[in-house]
Amino acid sequence: MRKLKIMEHISLDGILQTSDEDGDFPHGDWTAPYRTPAGRDAVAAAHGTSFDLLLGRRTYDMWSGFWPKAPSSPMADGLNAAKKYVATHRPESLEWGPFEGLAPDLVEGVRRIKSQDGPDLVLSGSSTLTSTLLEHGLADEVLLIVYPVLLGTGKRFFAEGTPPRSFELVSTKAMPSGVILSFYKVAGPLKTG
Repeated sequence: MRKLKIMEHISLDGILQTSDEDGDFPHGDWTAPYRTPAGRDAVAAAHGTSFDLLLGRRTYDMWSGFWPKAPSSPMADGLNAAKKYVATHRPESLEWGPFEGLAPDLVEGVRRIKSQDGPDLVLSGSSTLTSTLLEHGLADEVLLIVYPVLLGTGKRFFAEGTPPRSFELVSTKAMPSGVILSFYKVAGPLKTG
């Protein structure tokens, strides 16, 4: 059975948006000043040597305009080679492959993919899928790549209404730029005192 890893670049206040996709985001790519070779290598290693992608349609469209044209690198080569499972109602318009459209039932589609043999699945960027995956117990691990900035506005990693959950810290790694990588396992329902 495959694992599903959620990997997100977020600000201290939980914002993951890095582009002005809706015309109302004032900060641009706030991650750029913190990018380092060490951070790049740590994120590439977290993906693993072989992986597939689970993407929302908006993330797929943004990435398909960039990664196929990016210079060869471990990250670009891995993303381009990965099978992309895309939550979309328009699979006929997908071009960056290999790909498979997941519609109309995302939850059943992800369950099917996870039950098959193959590399781990990585979800990144697709914030609208995170709550659904957690609600249905489909996410196994979360990697938060936390930047030392507060943004105040933008799309948040966990949207209002995300079901309560407990996570177990697996490891933490600090980058010289101040970015912190924290790996968590999903531990189940929220524990309270």
